[in-house]
Amino acid sequence: MDEAQFEVVAEAFSRAAAKYDAFAEDHPHLTRLRNKVYAHIERLLPRGARILELNAGSGTDAVALARRGYFIHAIDIAPGMLARLREKVEQFGLEGKVTFQRCSFTELSAVRGAPFDAVFSDLGGLNCIADLTPVINNLSRVLKPGGLVTWVLMPPVCLWEMAEVLRGNFRLAFRRLSRGGVRSHLEGLYFDVHYFSPRRVLRWFGDDYSLAALEGLSVITPTAESKHFAKQFPRLYRILAWLDDRLSTRRPWNEWGDFYILSLRRGAPGARDAE
Repeated sequence: MDEAQFEVVAEAFSRAAAKYDAFAEDHPHLTRLRNKVYAHIERLLPRGARILELNAGSGTDAVALARRGYFIHAIDIAPGMLARLREKVEQFGLEGKVTFQRCSFTELSAVRGAPFDAVFSDLGGLNCIADLTPVINNLSRVLKPGGLVTWVLMPPVCLWEMAEVLRGNFRLAFRRLSRGGVRSHLEGLYFDVHYFSPRRVLRWFGDDYSLAALEGLSVITPTAESKHFAKQFPRLYRILAWLDDRLSTRRPWNEWGDFYILSLRRGAPGARDAE
């Protein structure tokens, strides 16, 4: 993504900051997804660890992780999102646990406070570039040896979207399979979104990182955009969530979903063997 495109993304998400938080309110499905991400991190990272959060957005994850005992340095390129983050830090009295900086994930050399125990990105924030290698190649600037990378990314295979073929919506059903990415729009601005399989991302990381955990996120439950499904069909949703929890760490389900959670350790052998 070139500089002009980054500015478009920054402006789009700045405009959407207030709506972003409003959409997350009274959204039990999105809350479930976020809690699964936090539980994943807690299994792999001790409390008290220092986390660099990429694409921190309005600070929902930074606040949640700080309240779970972590120290967060949050970066984002959207001033509107960072303003919301600042408000939340002040609201919850987290000034000693959450710091923030306007910075792109492609400029990790400019990040303050490195090195960190972990580098985290949630809910597809890294899917706005076509190739993650520029980010991966600079992780050594901000991540301690043995440190954890936990990224929540969007894969090409989303079963809930593919089921749209049953309603004749072929464009939505197979849009993630487009090789050149998908043209998306937010607040009247347009940018591309790209979808990566876990295997592809592991190849990008290479032998300097080892796979710690991989699980699908919302494998058979609705997408994060489905705000009302869990409230309209509570019994069906509970069944789907129960099945989702049991399938999400098993192959091939752990490579599918609205998202997947990929965690790797820096400096340990065997990343390729884990594929």
